[in-house]
Amino acid sequence: MSRNPLQATLIKIIEPVVQAAKLELVDVRFLLEQGGWTLRVQIDVPVERITDVNEVPTERVSLLECEDMSRELSAVLDVEDPIKQAYSLEVSSPGIDRPLRTAAHFKHFVGSEAKIALAIPLQLPAGERRNFKGILRAATDSHVTIECDGQPFELVIDDIDHAKLVPDWDAVMKGKSGVGAPTPKPIKPGHRPSQKHKH
Repeated sequence: MSRNPLQATLIKIIEPVVQAAKLELVDVRFLLEQGGWTLRVQIDVPVERITDVNEVPTERVSLLECEDMSRELSAVLDVEDPIKQAYSLEVSSPGIDRPLRTAAHFKHFVGSEAKIALAIPLQLPAGERRNFKGILRAATDSHVTIECDGQPFELVIDDIDHAKLVPDWDAVMKGKSGVGAPTPKPIKPGHRPSQKHKH
C-alpha cells in the first residue's frame, strides 16, 4: 500500500466501528489546519444503497448519527492511541464532491466525472503525471480507468492519494445529484429530431 502508514492504521481502527453502525467509511484525512491538527472522518450510508447515482439519495447520514459516531470513535481512538499529538476529531457526511476511496466507490460511480491525484505518479512517455480529471470509464478491484481529453489512463487504486467526484453544478441546481453519466440535453424548441431513420 502506498498510503501513509498512519492513514492505513486509522482506517483499520475506524472502519469496523463505522461498519458496526451499518454505515460506510467514505474517507479519513489527518490534516494540519490553522487551529491545529484535525482528524476528519466522513461517513455515509453504504454506497450500494444509493440505487440511482443521478438522483439525490433519499437516505442521508443525519447529524445525530455523526455525533454518535464521533463519541464512539473518540473512545476507540483514546484506547488505541494511534496519533501522538493533540488533534480535534470531526465526523461529517460527504458533500456533493464525494471522496472516492475504495474499489466499490469507483465501481459505483463509473460514468461520473472525477479528479484523481496519485501518491505514486504514472510514468508516461512525456514524463510523470500525478493529476487526472475526467470521466471514470471502468473500475475493477485493483484498477480504475479515467478518460482525460479522450485518452484513457489505467491507474492502480492503491497508488491513489485522493480522489473525488466532480459534480455537474447545472444538474445540482435542477435538484439532481450532479454525478453519474450526464443526462442527455433536451432537444431545443424548433429543432426536430432527425427523420432519416424512420420508414
